[in-house]
Amino acid sequence: MLLIGNGRLITRDPALPYLADGAVAVEGEVIKEVGTLADLKAKYPDAQFVDAKGGVIMPGLINAHTHIYSGLARGLAIEGNNPTNFLEVLEGTWWNIDRHLTLDGTRASAYATVLDCIRDGVTTIFDHHASFCEIPGSLFAIKDVCQELGMRACLCYEVSERDGEEKTLQSIQENADFAKWAKDANDDMIKAMFGGHALFTISDKAFEKMVEANNGMTGFHIHVAEGMNDVYDSLRNYGCRPVNRLLYNGILGDKTLLGHCIHISPAEMDIIKETGTMVVNNPESNMGNAVGCSPVLQMFQKGITVGMGTDAYTHDMLESLKVFLIIQRHNAALPNVAWCECMDMLFKNNAAIAAKYFEKPLGILKPGAAADVIVMDYKPFTPFSEENIDGHMLFGMMGKNCRTTIINGKVLYQDREFVGIDEEKINAWTIEQSKKLWGELNHRTY
Repeated sequence: MLLIGNGRLITRDPALPYLADGAVAVEGEVIKEVGTLADLKAKYPDAQFVDAKGGVIMPGLINAHTHIYSGLARGLAIEGNNPTNFLEVLEGTWWNIDRHLTLDGTRASAYATVLDCIRDGVTTIFDHHASFCEIPGSLFAIKDVCQELGMRACLCYEVSERDGEEKTLQSIQENADFAKWAKDANDDMIKAMFGGHALFTISDKAFEKMVEANNGMTGFHIHVAEGMNDVYDSLRNYGCRPVNRLLYNGILGDKTLLGHCIHISPAEMDIIKETGTMVVNNPESNMGNAVGCSPVLQMFQKGITVGMGTDAYTHDMLESLKVFLIIQRHNAALPNVAWCECMDMLFKNNAAIAAKYFEKPLGILKPGAAADVIVMDYKPFTPFSEENIDGHMLFGMMGKNCRTTIINGKVLYQDREFVGIDEEKINAWTIEQSKKLWGELNHRTY
């Protein structure tokens, strides 16, 4: 048994939201009890004590949309690549990278991403993978890394016709094979979705094959109207808007997750709402790609479940939280909007999205919930109470404040050191894989 205590406790449980000197008792993979440190120490005197050292104890963070395949891109410059629009960003950078990503490259990307997530207090990821150099087995390679390092993950492969029919069929098969494995394994640490890149690289024929291969096993995870090219393609080639195409092709539903949804109409929002489909916003990525500001506030008004992701621009969910607030206020030209929405996205809606896939409650510290707990180094210099938790979170914390990460009842990162993980060995191997990838992209040695 673990006892995490000696800090301020944020539970995200309305029944007991905050304790100034709180603690969490963990038994196996679940939380057994939440209470004051004095009470739980007296009740569980033999528990292994994890000292929060005056920091903030809170639920592990959930990233509802990321891309492991970009894990080796940090610091990379591809010679001759100077994109001036979103399609050129895809073609010159991300599609170029994934066309050179072998299974070893995929594994290295997974190691890099998962270690960063653990360091930033992220305990669950929804990943959307692409490695068109080597597709078969790629989701299983990521799964193996997640299991080795202890990350909770929901994985899928992005089906796309951009590299021809053979690769399209391979990507559909990889999704189907992994979804079947996940269904049979019934492991609450690893789940599957059925991925699709974006509508402008997927024909109706391919959608039909995706739905047939999925056979109701799981929901879909797809980029929607991230750029205007997605809208133009649907209107020009199919005579309807993107969300209508998804509806007609049987993609929408209460387990389906739509990434971005920047250029969608109010009528499309109504379809998303009526089908129970979920959306995930990625504010930093959208700004970085200069594709626009998603109408998240309008989607909230419609009652759509909108979660928060990073699109792998960062692994720091609190950084994403800060940027969401300012882009929405900048876009609306109003300094008093988006506060409640940003907090609900990260702490309420991401947990609701996760609940569609994972059996144990995530994103909350209460008896019976998954034992995903983090400790943040944060010593406030202003009053800290139940009434202003979110203000301290938004303006005082970053992912790098994380000092301890516990996933599924296992201490993976304690006092800023990995536990049972050979970081140096992993980094040495990963950098060799990144050198190979960079060399192939730029035709030179690193």
